[in-house]
Parts: sequence; C-alpha cells; structure tokens
Amino acid sequence: MGVLSRFKDIMSSNINAMLDKAEDPGKMIDQCLRNLNSDLGKVKSETATVMAEEQRAKRALDECNKEIETMQSYAVKALEAGNESDARKFLEQKSKLSEKLNSLQQSYDLSERNASNMRLMHDKLVADIGELDSRKDMIKGKLAVAKTQDRINKIGSSVNSANNSMSSFQRYEDLANNALDKANAMAELNSNPAANELTDLTKKYSSSSSTSVDDELAALKANMNK
Repeated sequence: MGVLSRFKDIMSSNINAMLDKAEDPGKMIDQCLRNLNSDLGKVKSETATVMAEEQRAKRALDECNKEIETMQSYAVKALEAGNESDARKFLEQKSKLSEKLNSLQQSYDLSERNASNMRLMHDKLVADIGELDSRKDMIKGKLAVAKTQDRINKIGSSVNSANNSMSSFQRYEDLANNALDKANAMAELNSNPAANELTDLTKKYSSSSSTSVDDELAALKANMNK
C-alpha cells in the first residue's frame, strides 16, 4: 500500500485508543514507535518528492505568466512603433500562452493540495511520535509499579497461607498435648494405691523361707529332747 493511500488511515489514527485496547501497553508503545518511525521515513521521502513537484509546477506557472507579460509588452512596443503586424504576432503568442497557463494552473493546484496533505501527514506523524516518546517512560514506569504491586500481593497471599498453616500446626500440637495429658490421667486413675499398699504388707508378713527353716529346726530339737 502506497504512502499516499495510507493518508486517511494515518490521519484518523488515535494513539490513545490504540494503547487503551492493548493487552501489553509497554510492547504496544514500542511497536507503535517502530511503525510510526518507519512510516515517517516513507512520508518524508514522499513529501520531499511532492513538494519538489509543487515547486516545479509553481516555477512553470510563473515562467508562463512572465512570458505572457513579455508578449504583452512587445505587442505594445510594436504598436507604438507603428508595426501592427508584429503586434498581432505577439498577441497570438500571448493567446497560446494563456491557454497553456490554464493547464499549468490546474497542475499547480493539484500539486499544492498533494504537498499540503503530505505536510499534514508528516506533521501528525511527528506529533504522534513525540507524544509516544514523552509518554513512553511514564507508561512503562506505571507498568513496572503495577507488576511490583502484583508480586507483593502474591507474597502477601503466601504469608497469609503460611500463617494459616502455623495456626493449623498449633491446633495439632494442642490436640497432641491434650491426648497425652488424657493418657497420663487415665494411667494414674487405672493405678490403685490402696491395693498396692496392701500387697506390700502381705508380702512383708508372709512366711519366708528363713522362718520355715527356724520352725522346723525347733520342732526337731523338741523331739530329740523327748
């Protein structure tokens, strides 16, 4: 697509709207700058060509006007010299130049409009590039802050999750302590201090092997004495 055919699209482009719709404004603004700088190079070249054509058309128009004035001046001089035939020739040439002038005027008007459009397009591209350049750092700075805030939010969520895990761990520890205390209490209840004491006393007064031997020895002595 030629640069001139893109004039309408470029002139109607809205940079702010493009950025608002972008999923990644940072990448979008860099891409816009690359595209616009590429277009600007083409527009500059085309503008220079069109402006040169305008200047050529203007020069041809001015030269034709000058020749017409010259023919008019010569016709007057010829009449003043009493040479009507020469005056007629100069006027005939003036008439031909006047017809040519109409065509040159049309060409100049067209080239002037083209040059004006190209200059408008060039100026708009320069303005858009300047606007993006001035906003680029600001926009990227905001994006960096937003990404940092997003990371902080994620870290905060992780900390909250860790706190919840610690709370759960504390509950499990409390349950374990309660279970241990309950088991110790049950063990204490299951033991019978009174029964244990009685058992110890019974053992104390139960016949021991040494007592039985003494009794048996005494009985033997008694029988021998008899």
